[in-house]
Amino acid sequence: MSKLSIVSELWRFLRVRKKWWLLPLVTFIVLLGLVLIFAQGSAFAPFIYTVF
Repeated sequence: MSKLSIVSELWRFLRVRKKWWLLPLVTFIVLLGLVLIFAQGSAFAPFIYTVF
C-alpha cells in the first residue's frame, strides 16, 4: 500500500463519514511527527526533547 493511497483512503473516510473534526487532529499529529523527525539531527534536539 503506497503512502498516497493511505492519504486518499483517509480523505475518503472523512468525506463519507462526515468526521471533519478529525482533520485538525490528524494534521497536528503529522506536523508534530515531521518536527520531531527533522529536529532529530539538529542543534534544537535537546530543547525539543525537554518539552516531551
